[in-house]
Amino acid sequence: MYADRILREELISRIMTSEQAAQLFKDKMVVASSGFTKAGDSKAVLAAVAERAKKEPLKITLMTGASLGHGTDGVLAESDALSLRLPFQVDPVLRKAINKAEVLFIDQHLGETVTLLKSNHFPKIDIAVLEATLIEADGSIIPTTSVGNSASFAALADQVIIEVNTAIPFSICGLHDIFSAGEYPNRSEIPIVAGADRIGRSSIYIDPKKIIGVVLTNKTDSPAEIAPPDESTTAIARHLVNFFSEEVKKGHLSKSLLPLQAGIGKVANAVLHGFMDGEFENLTMYSEVLQDSTFDLLDSGKMTFASGSSITVSEAYYQKIFNNFESYKDKIILRPQEISNAGEVIRRLGVIAINTGLECDIYGNVNSTHVAGTDMMNGIGGSGDFARNAYMSVFVTQSAAKSNTISRIVPMVSHVDHTEHDVDVIVTEQGLADLRGLAPRQRAKVIIENCAHPDYREELLDYFERACVRGGQTPHLLEEAFSWYSRLREMGTMKKFAD
Repeated sequence: MYADRILREELISRIMTSEQAAQLFKDKMVVASSGFTKAGDSKAVLAAVAERAKKEPLKITLMTGASLGHGTDGVLAESDALSLRLPFQVDPVLRKAINKAEVLFIDQHLGETVTLLKSNHFPKIDIAVLEATLIEADGSIIPTTSVGNSASFAALADQVIIEVNTAIPFSICGLHDIFSAGEYPNRSEIPIVAGADRIGRSSIYIDPKKIIGVVLTNKTDSPAEIAPPDESTTAIARHLVNFFSEEVKKGHLSKSLLPLQAGIGKVANAVLHGFMDGEFENLTMYSEVLQDSTFDLLDSGKMTFASGSSITVSEAYYQKIFNNFESYKDKIILRPQEISNAGEVIRRLGVIAINTGLECDIYGNVNSTHVAGTDMMNGIGGSGDFARNAYMSVFVTQSAAKSNTISRIVPMVSHVDHTEHDVDVIVTEQGLADLRGLAPRQRAKVIIENCAHPDYREELLDYFERACVRGGQTPHLLEEAFSWYSRLREMGTMKKFAD
């Protein structure tokens, strides 16, 4: 079962059950785990830690690449095993615990976690739990469906537990490109000048002395929950495709555009699907997550190469991809997230970043994390890494939600993740606002006219005009700016006059 998966003989004696591995954890430990948007995560050990925490006091700080699958964050929260979590999550149970202040949460740019660790701004990692396809003879590991922060966790942790997942085909070997730019003040440049460039090694080196346990698993990743395109997401995609087609006609971009990045979720997935319909060719991707739409674009021939940090797809696509992985292997690459999200590379390549916002205001500020300014949804993820450095930063959202009782275009966002300075284009199903080269007062008119839902457009325009009378570079009526949220809380709608 493990002879071809554990090639360093001395580590065979360290094979143990997940329950035995859970006994190696101590209260107040700092724990790191592989996993990036449900891909390549711990599938056994952390769940066993949660079970142990139900029976005895055991709280850990947990850091990952991004979100975990299989409800792991939820069972850890339910068992009261988490004291602090970072840098990203999507679990509804953990989300509730965070918003009740039962678990502290650090919402962090995904490209910055490793830098902060290397700079000693976080406590040292006691144990790292890393998923691997196999362990090489030198003790290095071949990752599975994500790289995330695994390479740095392996280097920085005092001890390491490896979950060897026998469900992952050997054909994945050679997919990964592991590289580190080093530490300050002696960091090197990241020598990527095209998305397909390979600059590192295919495995993650680990000092074998640090490996205190090996746990065998046979479980695939949790599938991504990707809803099919609906009327709104299809309209958003159409507006964007038309916009980029016009950019090509004007000579601003070629038919290959520039490398694409897209966030996760149904809107981003639908937007990428939209590129199937345009007259584009030889598209490339330099992103974090390779989703269903990425592989559709590769299959269609519209896209020639995709670089990311994880493969996060639906169940049907998982089977399709990994049952025929050799056909994709020369078209994709997985990197550490400190490389996939590196501002240096994003800016050099001229990435077109397409991310999702919860809401936008009339001047172009975007909230992507906090519901009504208070309750955490998931986290900023890598959207800030890309928005701040992209050739073009696009944010997409629906113009209204909850049967149009909530406007996604508001006078002032309740929480700012992306300032107007980092937002070039806003798109809703209503239309597209190109904000490049516009002053705040010009931006407001374009956003209200093109992106706001008709139920809210007149009131937004009235707010803006009255604010302009008061004056200022960015006109506001501060005593009214958040009144829309007060109405929502008190009357269940942002509408001034309920239907």
